[in-house]
Amino acid sequence: MPASDPAVLPPSGAQHEISRGRHRVVVTEVGATLRTYTFDGADVIDGFGVGEQSPGGRGQVLAPWPNRLQDGRYRFDGQAGQAALDEPERANAIHGLMRWLPWQLVERGDDVVLLACILHPQPGYPWRLELRMQYRLADEGLVVTAEARNLAGGVIPFGIGFHPYLTVGTPTIDTMVLLIPARRRLLTDERGLPTGEAAVEATEFDFTGARPIGEVVLDTGYTGLVRGDDGRARAELHRPGGGRNVTLWVDGAFEYLMVFTGDTLGPAERRRSVAVEPMTCPPNAFVSGKSLVRLEAGGSWTGSWGVSVR
Repeated sequence: MPASDPAVLPPSGAQHEISRGRHRVVVTEVGATLRTYTFDGADVIDGFGVGEQSPGGRGQVLAPWPNRLQDGRYRFDGQAGQAALDEPERANAIHGLMRWLPWQLVERGDDVVLLACILHPQPGYPWRLELRMQYRLADEGLVVTAEARNLAGGVIPFGIGFHPYLTVGTPTIDTMVLLIPARRRLLTDERGLPTGEAAVEATEFDFTGARPIGEVVLDTGYTGLVRGDDGRARAELHRPGGGRNVTLWVDGAFEYLMVFTGDTLGPAERRRSVAVEPMTCPPNAFVSGKSLVRLEAGGSWTGSWGVSVR
């Protein structure tokens, strides 16, 4: 049976491996998903096996909206959208429409891979959108660049997020030291939809000073990001007592970080790693309009984030 036969492909499709020095990354055809990232053979992201589908959104690209969408229903400039409710227990659509689609290989080198996907008009998103994802390894780590292009005839709504689970090799996250560069958090209802914002200062959600996670449970959107002189905000994870440190950074295109401690996952995955998710907009942005990107006809949007290891 030839290697190209679909029957012998893994669930996530073709595997695109890149490497540079001590860094190694595998990105998949399905969803342009970041399946693995290792440094010196140790996991930097808590990914999934080649014989698995992505569990818990691991490594996925979340577009054309990230996180939850109330009832899967919205209107944009008079046009209605109705997406399938793939979080049925909360009557939400979640994480967009592109994470299970096949992406085409555009370019591949030793340390870079570029994938593209066109989202065609459908009930959940009645416009045409092209998204390109570049994964590139530099000396300090991984750089991820997304480019969205409006292929429709008018203005279209857009948002994007990513779902990497980070690890520093501790058996559980309780002893992991975490820094979240954010002054505010999103308040949510029982469906995980935002109802407002609150300051994190003097609450259990305040990780502006690095501290162990302990027993804190997070499925929390953060905003009011604190940025360096280069415009980047940096979330940091440290192994207690020294050892590997992992930093996730976002550029100015990303105003939100969703942080998830994995408490609702299965026993084998529960609190094993921390998802730190870059987002351009909060959950339910297609309904609220909050921080939603309006892409003009023929226009484009670009944003970058990355992970460094030391």
